[in-house]
Amino acid sequence: MTDYPDTAWPAAPYPGAVPPSSFVHVPGGGHALGGDPDALLVGLGEPPMAARVPVLTYGSNRNPAKIGWLREALGLTGAVVVLRCTVRDVAAVWAAGLRVVDDQRPAVLAAAPGVVEEHSVWFATPAQVTVLDRCEGRTVGRYRLARLHSGELRIDGTLLDSPFTYLGAADIRRPLLVDGLPVRCSEVPQSEARALVGPPAASDGLDATTVHGPPVPDSWPARLFVYGTLQPGERAWHLLEPLVTAVAPAEARGSLLDTGLGFPALVPGAAPVPGHVVTLRDPAAALPGLDGYEGPGYARRRITVDGRACWTYVWIGPTDGFRPVARW
Repeated sequence: MTDYPDTAWPAAPYPGAVPPSSFVHVPGGGHALGGDPDALLVGLGEPPMAARVPVLTYGSNRNPAKIGWLREALGLTGAVVVLRCTVRDVAAVWAAGLRVVDDQRPAVLAAAPGVVEEHSVWFATPAQVTVLDRCEGRTVGRYRLARLHSGELRIDGTLLDSPFTYLGAADIRRPLLVDGLPVRCSEVPQSEARALVGPPAASDGLDATTVHGPPVPDSWPARLFVYGTLQPGERAWHLLEPLVTAVAPAEARGSLLDTGLGFPALVPGAAPVPGHVVTLRDPAAALPGLDGYEGPGYARRRITVDGRACWTYVWIGPTDGFRPVARW
């Protein structure tokens, strides 16, 4: 039994009905989320959040019935994590052309200084992004997959730097201009949007980098919190230093334990843990090697540090005999 069955959240009119909370979609509908998605994903036997990329969805892809259609028509598989988010300075606006399948007008993103909207983020596996590519027409040039640098996207207060999203590529998927201005989807319903008349904008006004090929989960985010031997001045800093473009002192939340083996272990907790945040020049290239250095006692997880999403290494082995320490 799901909290948001597909049948109770119709997809028409576009962009469809949107549940009031974050959810994990499985065949038939969505399970409401009120905490860490990994707990539910583990129970379902699905890939964890660390194996997924954040894709900002601002149209019908946050509608349960649409996700159900993606399963039936395009072969979408696995649990889809859909988290509510707040977006600032970027808005969903009506696109210049209509959809071929039903003559409804789709949405596209555009710069919108001062505007705050509520949307959602899919945390999707690379295989699920491949399905979205087909749906959005990435391969035929309707939309392009990009890293969005404009605006500010937050989930429960955590800033997500440069998330993935689909932006208009073809003329028919550029913002529609009516009296010289884009029309926000939140201000004009589909029933009126279909009749709007105007030219496509020359640009969406967004700062974004087109992604070529499939997205790599290790590529996001570029920030890594280190609290032990990889810190500046510690014995393994020489392994990390060539890979970074910036480093700054920071604090994470958890409990820091002395393993007695010459390195510390971070486990879940609420105490401040001092360390450093480094920005990796190429996280997808750097992180596999760091995984090998940390070894099987650690798992790389995404956490929030100083209000922003960040990788760190969490101890997952036994802690018998470990003692608490305040810093390393």
